[in-house]
Amino acid sequence: MHFLKNISASSTTDAELVSLYRQSSDLKILGSLYERYMELVYGVCLKYLEDAEAAKDAVMQVFEELVQKLQKHEVNNFKAWLHTVAKNHCLMKLRSMKNKKTASIDISLVQSADELHLNGELQKEEEFKKLEQCLQTLSPEQKQAIELFYLREKCYDDIVAVTGLDWNKVRSLIQNGRRNLKICMEKEVDS
Repeated sequence: MHFLKNISASSTTDAELVSLYRQSSDLKILGSLYERYMELVYGVCLKYLEDAEAAKDAVMQVFEELVQKLQKHEVNNFKAWLHTVAKNHCLMKLRSMKNKKTASIDISLVQSADELHLNGELQKEEEFKKLEQCLQTLSPEQKQAIELFYLREKCYDDIVAVTGLDWNKVRSLIQNGRRNLKICMEKEVDS
């Protein structure tokens, strides 16, 4: 099992390494201490989680927990304390997995993003059809002024030049045409 390697065979005791780590917060010291017991931690995690990959992940997560916990807790017997930390980590993981509730969903009841997009496009298409119908209800002068102003994006002065109508007449045609379109569109929605 190349995942675990028990290299640490130095003569320094666990208590000395714990003390050195607490003084310096040097992760190399903690890593050296942890390497002595990685197989133990892996065994505990495998026992509780019953999955090799989950146990490997838990071994790394326990080490991450140690970084802070070892600074906070007074540890006399590191091996026993580490065993308890690993066991508690696995039990918490199992408890959190147990509390996650899953439910099966009937896929036919779920609306996809494609359908939502399509529904939006269909709605716009309906509105354009209504707008075309309502444009036909305007007087020819109002229709021409509305089309030039909104569809061709001409300004009042350009419309005056194209139609030969008075500037105030163009303004009146656009305002009245817009109001008539709004009334027509609202009638189409209500019916």
